[in-house]
Amino acid sequence: MLKTLDLSLKVLRMFTREMPVWGGRELANEMNINHTNIYRILETLEKNRFVTKDPVTKKYSLGYATWELGKIMYESLNVDTLIKPSLDKLCEETGESVFLTILDRDEAVTLAAVEPENKVRFTVSAGSRSPLYVGASYRSILAFLPEEVVEKVISEGFIKYTKYTVDSGEKLKEELARIRKNGWGESQGEFTPEVLAIAVPLNDDFGVIGSITVSGPIYRMTEEHKKACLPLLMKARDEIEVIIKRYNIKLKS
Repeated sequence: MLKTLDLSLKVLRMFTREMPVWGGRELANEMNINHTNIYRILETLEKNRFVTKDPVTKKYSLGYATWELGKIMYESLNVDTLIKPSLDKLCEETGESVFLTILDRDEAVTLAAVEPENKVRFTVSAGSRSPLYVGASYRSILAFLPEEVVEKVISEGFIKYTKYTVDSGEKLKEELARIRKNGWGESQGEFTPEVLAIAVPLNDDFGVIGSITVSGPIYRMTEEHKKACLPLLMKARDEIEVIIKRYNIKLKS
């Protein structure tokens, strides 16, 4: 492994939704890296347009080169042309937010999101990522991964995003067993308060690669509405799995 390249990529990954802007010294202190080394990396990344430097504040943010690469990668998956129509249909049928979540090593990332018009809703943004223990979207993936992955997630500890977030290995294993038994998962207010979600795992020929989720405000996601949404959710999942296999779409990294 090239240490300088590895460190440069780790620097890039420090730019997140929560922290999209960094000062050089601030970043060096956060990563516990020599200031000189950080500035050399930032200067190289800036030269190649992967980061940009504000001339007034002298702080750094992501540059257009990262956006260009991300757009190329996303378009190569053919999500908009092949998969999104099924998500759009599911959103229209249920009247709720729908999103496609994909496994990315030990986390999951929202690859596509569709939200209903003219309704009270919550924002689901493509590119969001979370640990695999938080919420129905992520646990519906984790439930069908090898046991060693589950144990690794537990060993790394739990962050309480809300008071409802699963916070122990025992609770997590109970939820995963329930998902495996029922074939779908449910969560309420674990990541976003006052939101209920139901999700089903998404598979290719080699196993689980992600999940499909229907989610909405708790007051709208009644038991009756939830029961009506579930078969529609499973139907959409089945359609998308056929598309993935027919066109050999590689969603899992």
